[in-house]
Amino acid sequence: MDAEKIIVAEEVIETDVPARLDRLSWSPFHSLVVLALGITWVLDGLEVTLVGAISGALKASPSLHFSDADVGAAASAYLAGAVLGALFFGWLTDALGRKRLFFVTLGLYIAATAASALAESFIAFALFRFLTGCGIGGEYAAINSAIQEFVPARYRGRTDLAINGSFWLGALVGSVATTLLLAPGRLPADLGWRLAFGIGAALGLAILAFRRALPESPRWLVLHGRAEEAERAMSSIERRSAEPDGAAEALAPALPRLRLHVHRRPVGPVTLCVALFRLYPRRAALGLVLMTAQAFFYNAIFFTHALVLGRFFGVRSDEVGLYLVPFSISNFIGPLALGWLFDRWGRRPMITTTYALSGLLLALAARAFAGGALSAVTLTAALTVVFFFASPAASSAYLTVSESFPLEVRALAIAVFYAFGTALGGVAAPWIFGSLIGTGRPDAIAGGYALGAALMILAALAEVWLGIAAERRSLEQVARPLSTVDAPGS
Repeated sequence: MDAEKIIVAEEVIETDVPARLDRLSWSPFHSLVVLALGITWVLDGLEVTLVGAISGALKASPSLHFSDADVGAAASAYLAGAVLGALFFGWLTDALGRKRLFFVTLGLYIAATAASALAESFIAFALFRFLTGCGIGGEYAAINSAIQEFVPARYRGRTDLAINGSFWLGALVGSVATTLLLAPGRLPADLGWRLAFGIGAALGLAILAFRRALPESPRWLVLHGRAEEAERAMSSIERRSAEPDGAAEALAPALPRLRLHVHRRPVGPVTLCVALFRLYPRRAALGLVLMTAQAFFYNAIFFTHALVLGRFFGVRSDEVGLYLVPFSISNFIGPLALGWLFDRWGRRPMITTTYALSGLLLALAARAFAGGALSAVTLTAALTVVFFFASPAASSAYLTVSESFPLEVRALAIAVFYAFGTALGGVAAPWIFGSLIGTGRPDAIAGGYALGAALMILAALAEVWLGIAAERRSLEQVARPLSTVDAPGS
């Protein structure tokens, strides 16, 4: 190992690894990162859409006989699992490394979603949905931190938004699959929805091979004193990124270097609280507001939209998937179309704009729904426009919390904000909306939509007040590592 690159002495490491990662151009390696890690959002989109689209089939199932409240409760169990899974696996991700958790969390998801297909009672189904959520929640913490640490700073915003937007590829697959599997007379009443869950398990198995080709995060290795492994991983990334031989050595003197204390102990609640509430309290408040608003907004509407279509417009369960297709397309295109502006125009103006537009447009749709002016088609069209802006807004919440805090607590911070945001804004949302639907009153549903709109507008105002300029800046510039050793005289 070249001693000029990483120096270990008295539990202090000097490194230029972050600068070397940020100077890379986009390459096939980065595309592999997107493919192997971005599958998390595809799987989550699939799961959310499946439960929403098959709600009618679950109610008609000869073995389950779910009520509207049961459907909402099962969705809440999934979200509760995601909250606890994010917290537990987020802590392990900072303690044990990003790569190890790639496989643990994906393995749990595969096993639990396959088990969901075999459930014969509400209790079993809710338990397996809870465990599926644990796997997905753990994925969010491990994957978001790794993506941030691999992708060069100038691509970070658009890449993160595009990957989060891939949630809707999963939603599209779920919509089409349920339309085919739940068609009347095609399959036995209790078989179609079970086969639908097998899709997620199959996708998860297929992606395991791609994850084996990814190294551990060099940033994490450096921090934990594993200098030789970090250099090997960094050199491998540079080779796979088509860097010319000797380029790193030639540029090394000009690259910014960090001096870090070796991080031997797992991150604990004290370290996290110091980072969140003493060093970065404004960022902590902003992250909680953004995550809570988008969690309620999405979970309330998407987990129960199938029930709205069935109760108020008489849409059959086998047709629900067709109405979710335009949603999925709009939600996927939104981050792709607007993502580059988050790197060019900046985080604060774009986050403010997308949150505010989402809230205002949903408020208009709520008013039209309460007045009886919408049909199943026009309600779907209105929400399709809303989610073109809401999708990049929601993705930017994950971007904000994953780049705003120091390396030592990044995965756990992501987990905490995902968990608390989902707990405050998401876990109860499907149950609340399920109860509102059960009343059979359009004005009750419109009130729920109005609440979601108000939360998004409040989040936009919070971004104006508390937002930071993280675009095109390295992670270490956005949030200085807690283990940084100051140079003499600094």
